[in-house]
Amino acid sequence: MSEMGDLTDDAVLGGRLRLLQPARGHRAGSDAVLLASAVPAGDGEHVLDFGAGVGTAGLAVLERVGGTCATLVEIAPDLAELARSNAERNGMAERVRVLTSDVGRLVADGVVPPDRADHVLMNPPFHDPHGRRSPDPATARARMAEVGLLDLWCRSAAGVLKPGGTLTLIHRPDALDEILQATARRFGGVWLRFVHPDPGRPAVRVLLAGIKGSKAPLRVLPPLMLQGGEGRFSEEAEALHRGAGMQI
Repeated sequence: MSEMGDLTDDAVLGGRLRLLQPARGHRAGSDAVLLASAVPAGDGEHVLDFGAGVGTAGLAVLERVGGTCATLVEIAPDLAELARSNAERNGMAERVRVLTSDVGRLVADGVVPPDRADHVLMNPPFHDPHGRRSPDPATARARMAEVGLLDLWCRSAAGVLKPGGTLTLIHRPDALDEILQATARRFGGVWLRFVHPDPGRPAVRVLLAGIKGSKAPLRVLPPLMLQGGEGRFSEEAEALHRGAGMQI
């Protein structure tokens, strides 16, 4: 871990989850917490976290739903090692498997058997690959979406999920067309929920969930407002950041 430089020890979910993560570069925050809150995991089910980083989203699901187990998939060895450490220090080591693997090759390489997972969650790199890149290779890899990456990840999710399993992801609203193309024919019963800083500003994120093999129509849910006034979280956003599950 020395190559990563300084680490911070951060409290998530109102202090119920403690995470070590790099002090600089790409850091986990609200996106991972909101993503985890939207995963409809139940007791005894298996969750895969694609591009898990230090494990924030996957471990947050396990904190909320005590009977679940998770496989955290992260291509960067240093981050994968931090994810293992975070699982251990939060008493979740027996419920967590960490894979240092390429999300797009999980089934092809035999790393994860097909049709096994109950839920996949992903917070993929989603900055424009033609935009300004971070000089730090690890940060650039975590943030920049290479062309075709979202489709590849959604194809991989469909491969590892059981029939009826769910995919949940968080992304940029302006990428909605790409998101719907990547999930079409693979997932149905899709719902969308746009995340706004407050009622007066445009959405900054979109959450999407779908069911493998479903033919149900798409639904657009009421928006989530992060701020409720005076720069504070709204009542719902506060509850989600403290570990509540999103009501769908």
